[in-house]
Amino acid sequence: MDEAIEMRGVHHRYPNAHVTLQDVSLQVKRGERVAIVGPNGAGKSTLIMVAAGLLKPSKGVVRLLGVETFSDEFRRIRHKVGVVFQDPDDQLFCPTLWEDIIFGPTNIGLPEDEVVRMGKRALADMSLQGYEKREPYRLSVGEKKKAAIATALALEPELLLLDEPTANLEPAAKRELIGLLKLIHDVRKVTIVVSAHDVDIIPYIADRVYVLNEGQILAEGDPSSIFSDYNLLSSCRLEPPIVARLFRELDWLGIERLPMTIEESLEKVEFLKGLLKKDGAK
Repeated sequence: MDEAIEMRGVHHRYPNAHVTLQDVSLQVKRGERVAIVGPNGAGKSTLIMVAAGLLKPSKGVVRLLGVETFSDEFRRIRHKVGVVFQDPDDQLFCPTLWEDIIFGPTNIGLPEDEVVRMGKRALADMSLQGYEKREPYRLSVGEKKKAAIATALALEPELLLLDEPTANLEPAAKRELIGLLKLIHDVRKVTIVVSAHDVDIIPYIADRVYVLNEGQILAEGDPSSIFSDYNLLSSCRLEPPIVARLFRELDWLGIERLPMTIEESLEKVEFLKGLLKKDGAK
């Protein structure tokens, strides 16, 4: 089975509330990095919770790693699906960080030596070695975010879903977390799905993007195609990444594909310098 996530015709409505997801269908292949983007209130968090098997759809089918959620078989593979909530305080509840990290592996009855190995690996992957005895409430926001991800990684999931992982982070902490998520994907080969309204991070952490607005999927594509569609973005009250906005002002120079990241922008600058030299500019 190639698909880590398969959602077909999914609807969701909270009790006594409006519909939050309407006829959502999407697929995520194993090993992919996929982002769900949309404005506040689009239904991104609900979609992540349904896609993680934490919320039951009102209608439709959700399969994770080939298994339908809320089935007996899914309960047996539940530990292969990691979830990270937007607020890390919802995920850190033990007296020490180490106890939080090993809670999952311990709870499913793994041997102590295996629990320790998995816990140490998760801490190392999140650059939290030496934090084992720290009290979670004393951690900074960035450290809490990394700790929450480490609790999910401790079970060595095949699929990791993160709800707004960089929300409320300062630029330096955001860059660090983006780098760590990329490393996790490259080393662990885990499938990663994130929700975000911060479009600037998307080109760094996703190869494919779904656009969600008012509970409906409006578009799907790579970051460049999605963030170059200004009519689509305008309809969802979104803007392209700041790098793309800057280079859009230079479209008179004939830039065919807008850069989405700092690295891509540097390549375009070199390209433009070459054009200017050819035209005799100094």
